[in-house]
Amino acid sequence: MFDSLDAWLGHTERLHPKSMDLSLERVQQVRDAMGLRFTVPVITVAGTNGKGSTCSMIESIARAAGYRVGLYIKPHLVRFEERCRVHGEAVSADSLCEDFMVVERARGDMGLTTFEFSTLAIMHRLAREPLDLVILEVGLGGRFDAVNAIDADCSVITSIDLDHTEFLGPDRESIGREKAGILRTGRPGIVSDPMPPQSILDTGLEIGADLWLNGRDFNHAGDRQQWAWSGRGRRYHALAYPALRGANQLLNASGAIAALDALRDRLPITAQAVRQGLATVDLPGRFQIVPGQPAVVLDVAHNPQAVSALALNLDQMGYFARTHAVFGAMRDKDLAGVMGRIAPLVDEWHFTDLPPARAASAAELAQELVRLKGADASFTTHATPSEALAFALAGANPTDRIVVFGSFYTVGGVLKDGLPRLRAPHQG
Repeated sequence: MFDSLDAWLGHTERLHPKSMDLSLERVQQVRDAMGLRFTVPVITVAGTNGKGSTCSMIESIARAAGYRVGLYIKPHLVRFEERCRVHGEAVSADSLCEDFMVVERARGDMGLTTFEFSTLAIMHRLAREPLDLVILEVGLGGRFDAVNAIDADCSVITSIDLDHTEFLGPDRESIGREKAGILRTGRPGIVSDPMPPQSILDTGLEIGADLWLNGRDFNHAGDRQQWAWSGRGRRYHALAYPALRGANQLLNASGAIAALDALRDRLPITAQAVRQGLATVDLPGRFQIVPGQPAVVLDVAHNPQAVSALALNLDQMGYFARTHAVFGAMRDKDLAGVMGRIAPLVDEWHFTDLPPARAASAAELAQELVRLKGADASFTTHATPSEALAFALAGANPTDRIVVFGSFYTVGGVLKDGLPRLRAPHQG
């Protein structure tokens, strides 16, 4: 029907009156009509924060062990096809058109959301590739997420915090219950959160999942130089820290190793593969530091828990004369909580508009800062993330720091033309 990925995505946006419709029945019906299934091990990853990092670490370690890996990761930063990786590389946009056509033929008159349609298309693409392992990142929730139409061989639940409360519930227990929907009877379920909601433990017990709990079934410990991991009868010593920066990445790495350890009968992993995989893992937009001056940090933190981790990581970077923040976010986020966690570190804010209709405008973000800091608030407003960053760079000294954070659209808007080239105007 369509000869480009953009045309297919435009088509999917017209199929359903809602952009989000939390249910599985329609996806399961189309899945069956497609004959969609995997013949290799599948790992699904859900949670509030750390999903993308965990998926990328599992992928990197498995590839270092010589396995052929397919990964569905979301959302994308710049181009949609970033969501589908085969052998470590994003597939081409044109090559996905065939998979979208398969979904179109199978759905009949069934209405699917864009997320459901594209998820089925990407899973179909991965199912027809010659792979040894498939990793699927869950989207917003778990129980009713389109990814959950696949019965995974191993499930991972990362850290849980308040986000998307209008869909998932008002507290960690409600949200944990939704995320726990990816667990399966008799199959390993890795819980990376060291203090998980009781609802996850109750759900695992109720359905008879093989829960691997952080602190009980696997542990990690370390100093400033190296760290170690131990699990059910297996240990890895003298591990270098993951290439992904940030104190929170050890939790993600620990869960990633546990997931692969749980599948070791089907996918044996060596200690060398763990070391190499963690040393070479790459995921843009997760406490990513751009080389040059002034220092520029890119991070997709957009809820209070993630921003608290970002603030801790920034605090450990050392001394900078001033910190500038380029920030854009969705209106439905806890803006006061997000901005309040990092405000003590920020001297100047540069707010940006973003494309989605549900995004808070730069002016709305500025109003939130004024409510937070009063007359002391120092800010500018801009139409795009790239304009906000350009303004911040123009006023920054080499000894300053610029933090670009918030929505994926904020970081993606800065990266759409490649990494920014840094040369402070006052630099000799």
